[in-house]
Amino acid sequence: MENAISKANKLGQSIWYDNISRSLIRTGQIQNLIKIGVTGITSNPTIFENAILHSSDYDKSILEAASRNLTSTEIFYQLAKDDIRIASELLRPIYDETNFTDGYVSLEVNPNLANFTTETISEAINLFKMLERPNIMIKVPATKAGIPAIRNLIKEGVNINVTLIFSLDMYKQVMESYIAGLEDRVLLGKNINTICSVASFFVSRIDTAIDTMLNDKIESGNLKSERLLGSAAIANATLAYEAFQKAFNSKRFNRLKLNGANVQKPLWASTGTKNENYSDVRYVESLIGVNTVNTIPPHTLDAFIDHGKVSLSLGGKPIESTKILANISSLGISMESITNQLLKEGLQSFTNSFNNLIDNIKNKIISLSSPG
Repeated sequence: MENAISKANKLGQSIWYDNISRSLIRTGQIQNLIKIGVTGITSNPTIFENAILHSSDYDKSILEAASRNLTSTEIFYQLAKDDIRIASELLRPIYDETNFTDGYVSLEVNPNLANFTTETISEAINLFKMLERPNIMIKVPATKAGIPAIRNLIKEGVNINVTLIFSLDMYKQVMESYIAGLEDRVLLGKNINTICSVASFFVSRIDTAIDTMLNDKIESGNLKSERLLGSAAIANATLAYEAFQKAFNSKRFNRLKLNGANVQKPLWASTGTKNENYSDVRYVESLIGVNTVNTIPPHTLDAFIDHGKVSLSLGGKPIESTKILANISSLGISMESITNQLLKEGLQSFTNSFNNLIDNIKNKIISLSSPG
């Protein structure tokens, strides 16, 4: 039976699920989502923190790993590996049917390494080898240190999900790193047709930050700011999509396509609505386009299936989107400052979740090992 997900698929957009846990796999919920059209899964430290610390599903595995004297960090990666591998096997038919362009599961590098290029490269390669599945993507944050890491990892044949992209400038750097990495690999005489990457461009957090500043101006008497509420994130994403189309229809990339290169699809992330005044499917309905991915959190995916409207909503509005961002800038609101701050906050949030998870695995071992 056709649904909003399958309709989006037909228009060229992949719908991924921004969540994973052992219980979702054990109860068949992931399998059911795949049956209705979900073609990929993303994870992050916060998702794993919620899954591992707030259930008993992992307790037996934690104790077993602890008995082998593994560190808390090693235990986490063992737990994540088991979940990611099972999910990748469930998605493997999609990976094969789409000729390596879909059906991926993502696992993030330790966010504490976000500002260290060499360490990020080493960890990403180790994780990719550890997981031993072709339809895995390793998530690398779009930081100054992450950009050269991405190029190197693509050259080494590691599938990369570049995460925490907020600004158009950084997005262009990400695309350049991917294309340059493919060129490096071709020069080495290596195959590039199985290399796949997505660029995770964050959406709703942009509106949350800018709407706060616009509301301050409205309270100060600048009523013209009201018409700009809720417009920045989609305008920003629309211009990102325009940049994507330009980069991957260029003569430079067309030369790589002769060697079997795949485009690096923009992946819309942070697409759950945070403002109750906006539609709960605002950042899904407005961002449907060919060669895109939307990774959707549970409640938003439920809403999209229930009442989402599907149409090719992306593309064709670069002039309008440019004008929106220019009007916001004219009010003294700096997109550069906001996107830099959002990247910093996103990294800090994931780092806190990762460190909290590792610390609490230690505590879980103690409590589970205690008699009675």
